[in-house]
Amino acid sequence: MRRLPFRRLVSLATLAVIGAATMGTTAACGDDDSATGGGDSGPVTLRLGYFPNITHAPAVVGVEKGVFAEKLGSDIKLETKTFNAGPAAIEAIFSGALDATYIGPNPTVNAFSKSKGEAVRVISGAASGGVALVVKPEITSVEQLRGKKISTPQLGNTQDVAIRYWLKEKGLKTTKEGGGDVKIVPQENAQTVETFTSGAIDGAWVPEPFVSRLVNAGGKVLVDERDLWPDKKFVITNLIVSTKFLKAHPDAVKKLVEGQVAANDFVNTKPDEAQQAISDHIGKITGKPLDLKLIKQAWPTLLFTNDPIASSLKTGLDHAVAVELTQPVNLDGLYDLKYLNEVLKTQGQAEVTQP
Repeated sequence: MRRLPFRRLVSLATLAVIGAATMGTTAACGDDDSATGGGDSGPVTLRLGYFPNITHAPAVVGVEKGVFAEKLGSDIKLETKTFNAGPAAIEAIFSGALDATYIGPNPTVNAFSKSKGEAVRVISGAASGGVALVVKPEITSVEQLRGKKISTPQLGNTQDVAIRYWLKEKGLKTTKEGGGDVKIVPQENAQTVETFTSGAIDGAWVPEPFVSRLVNAGGKVLVDERDLWPDKKFVITNLIVSTKFLKAHPDAVKKLVEGQVAANDFVNTKPDEAQQAISDHIGKITGKPLDLKLIKQAWPTLLFTNDPIASSLKTGLDHAVAVELTQPVNLDGLYDLKYLNEVLKTQGQAEVTQP
């Protein structure tokens, strides 16, 4: 059923979240036009963001196996940056330090809202699933979460919205300040295992591989987020590009989409090689390869798809509005799937319906 357009309003909560975000990078870049080639002749630099985790497998594999570099060719220089959560990546887009990024749905909406529909466009999907609420084994029901501390990756990120809405549906209140019936404690994913095992938190609503890490640390899955969505499908990662870069370098954006489609094909047809690539690449970033057994444990919970599953993003926006983390937003114009469908058609694959 088609949804009616939302009113376009800027969220004060979004401004606070994005403004407070700090950016982590693997390479430093200026924010002048020359960084992306501007309107000048010569090689174009494409600065691509992603998270070093399994839900961003197409990005991780695409970088590690040289898929993006091959599709972009010698005329487009690829620079990469990594992030812990979406708001920081969006701040990098806004500051001009990033041209495109793999990111979750709620930060995507926030960026579109804050810029009044001007700053970004979704150009492809990437992944679905791979998110769960892991809790102490003695917690067996939602009611037992009352008074407990549960972590999420960052205030206002996709998982933060998901747990707040789920709790609201179950009659439990949360506040942005960490109060209410269940205390939500935003923290970096890398901290969650330590705080979980120390007893500082009682659980976490997180993406893989942190779901599997927490399970292996003695936790249990109370909620698999796939069970909350039609056909068990919801966007966890899509690919967005700054509108400025899209307008200035459409050929580079099309080649990036070609890289995304090729990376997803690699992930889906060569899972063992893709899993090893993820382990190796995360090791290069963090200094310690991700346990291959952990990746294999998490793999079945994910679906790698080029479809951005737009309906789930719009539903996620409804959820964010319901928990007062944003205001209603008119999403008309957010999706630009022209290049994705051109690439899919060339390869004889089914095109994705433009929202």
